[in-house]
Formats: sequence, structure tokens, C-alpha cells
Amino acid sequence: MCGSFTSDHATVAPVNVDMSLNLTADPVELTAALVDVPSVSGEEAALADAVQAALAAQAPHLQLLRSGNTVLARTHLGRPQRVLLAGHLDTVPVAGNLPSRRCGDVLYGCGTSDMKSGDAMILHLAATVPQPACDLTVVLYDCEEVEEARNGLGRIEREHPEWLVAQLAILGEPTTGVVEAGCQGTLRVGVRTRGRRAHSARSWLGDNAIHAAGAVLSRLTSYRPRSVEIDGCTYREGMQAVGISGGVAGNVVPDTCEVGVNFRFAPDRSLPDAQAHVREVLDGFELEFTDGAPGALPGLDAPVAQKFLAAIGVTPLAKYGWTDVSRFAALGIPALNYGPGDPNLAHTREEHVHTDQITACTEVLRRYLTGGGAPAGVPASAH
Repeated sequence: MCGSFTSDHATVAPVNVDMSLNLTADPVELTAALVDVPSVSGEEAALADAVQAALAAQAPHLQLLRSGNTVLARTHLGRPQRVLLAGHLDTVPVAGNLPSRRCGDVLYGCGTSDMKSGDAMILHLAATVPQPACDLTVVLYDCEEVEEARNGLGRIEREHPEWLVAQLAILGEPTTGVVEAGCQGTLRVGVRTRGRRAHSARSWLGDNAIHAAGAVLSRLTSYRPRSVEIDGCTYREGMQAVGISGGVAGNVVPDTCEVGVNFRFAPDRSLPDAQAHVREVLDGFELEFTDGAPGALPGLDAPVAQKFLAAIGVTPLAKYGWTDVSRFAALGIPALNYGPGDPNLAHTREEHVHTDQITACTEVLRRYLTGGGAPAGVPASAH
């Protein structure tokens, strides 16, 4: 069946795959070429090599920098403003959905939506707009899909902060061709319950820590998250159990159990505020906060953001999920999410992107970068 994938095993690039990338080609074809080079988080080297070589071929209008598996390029045209386009090269583990497959106007495969179609848009524009109305910086980075400490953009912020200076940052995250403003914050916490170990044949002598975790799950089930409207964008919060572990053997009453909880919070909460809320909701339980990142306010009142919205002619929505707009917001740089692909398909086996979204988003962004407005008749979202 067109677009179907049957294998449960990760697919690696065949030895005869052409790793060269033609950045001036149709961005749909470029998307397929990027998808066909596997780049699970931590394994982006082959794709980063190909991207670096392709951008180097666009010299002399681009200055390049390579940091680990992050590739950066920028113009130096003396323009009064600089726009930064960013996308991550990595994907979640392959789910039997490589190589890419085309079915009419739909392209299937790991990373098609999140976010190699956005990467293709960015790379194509870097190659085909040598004289933008603003100076342009391109950042294609590694390890976005894993813990924040490994994020390639964070490494650039620490080691090459001058490369992140801009008046506006646009992340090519999947948004179905609309602008998604700001982002939710995210917090991970381990909730531990304790008991007393005993032989399961004499269970009355023990105290089952897994059974005690039922009270944690009950608290989460009864939790009522809030919705918050900020600058016309509505952010919905959520607190969910995302994992549970406990037990040491099939004949032992367990004395410890841990429930993994993920809290996605609106950007009007700071990270300490979010931690305090989790403590309130899970009061009485032993908590260990393991990871967290603040959200980002929409920032739509910034003149450069207003100009971008006017140029592309779309109404912004709230971003559900965390993206690196948070990092730029912390640096005082207005940032927005804009790209082809449906975020609801991210990380799924059936991940795909509609090819007309790739074309439409690329052309809308081209008009913005060259100083034009939104072209007449181009929909904000093709699907």
C-alpha cells in the first residue's frame, strides 16, 4: 500500500545512497533526500556532513561554521536587520518508516514532518536567496529530540553566542503552514512511593510500593488543567504520567516504585512556578525533578514579529509543545514557529507531509525574506 511501512526495525541508509544534496532543487525533492539520510539523535554526522558540503558549495555569499553535528551559515550584506532560520537535523528513532515514499502529493517517512521538510525549506532559501532584504543566519542543529543538556543550539549559545544574534528567529518546526507563537514549558519529575520488601508468598509481611502508586495515579486522573489566553493565543496545560517502574523479581513484594510525570505548562508560569504547582498537586509524595525548560511568551507585540505576520498574512496560534523559541525568548530575541508538516504526526510511524505545504511555506517565506508580502491566493495551510 502506498505510504505504508511494515518493518518494526530501524532502517539504515543503503550503501548506494547519494549523500550529496542539491539545495537549489525542488524543496520537495530536497525533503526526500534529507529524510533518506537517517539522523536519529546523536547520529546526525552523515547528514551534517552532507548539509555542510552543500552549503559550502553556495560560497562566497555564505560564511560557514561547523560545531559538532551543527552546521551554521550566514550572510554579511550590511543589512539593518538579521533574521535567523533554525531547524534541527535529528529525528526520533526510526519506526520502520525509511526510506521515504511518495504517494501522490504526500511524502511519507521518518522526519518528513518533524522537521526535515522545514530543514529543506530553510536550506533551499539559503541557497536561492543570495541577496535577501535582511541579513540571514541559518542554524541546522543536532540533538533537539533528547534531553536539553545535549541540544546543539544550547552548545552554540555557550560556545558561539555571536552566531545567535538576530532581530527575529524563525524555527521551521511543523505548524501546517500557520504561525505558532511562543511555546509551552516542560517539566519532568519522578514521583516515588516506598514500601517494605517481603516474599510474595507472605505478602502480609510487606508493603507494596507499586500498589501505593495508585494514589499518585488517582491524583493525576482527578487533576483539572487550566487553559490560558495570552496575546490571543490559548495555551492548554497538562500533567500526565508517562512511565512507571518498580519491582525486582516475580516473587518479591516491591519496596520502591517510581511514576514518571510530565507537566506541560503555559508560558505565563516560570520554571520555579511550575515546580511549585507540581509540589502542590502531588503534595505528600516524594518528588525528584529530573528535567525542565521554561516556555516562551508569544512575543507578538514586537515590531519585527508584527511585520512578519503582516507579510505572510496568517493569524497566529499557540504552540503546543516545547521548542527552541524558548531559548531565543530568553535571549531577548522575538521568535516564532513556522513550517510545513502537521505537528500531530510528529514521532508517529505514519509520519508524512503534504508536498504542497512544503512548496507554499517556502514561497511565502521567500517573499518575506526578499521584502515582499504574502502572495495572493497562497493559503496559510494547504491542509
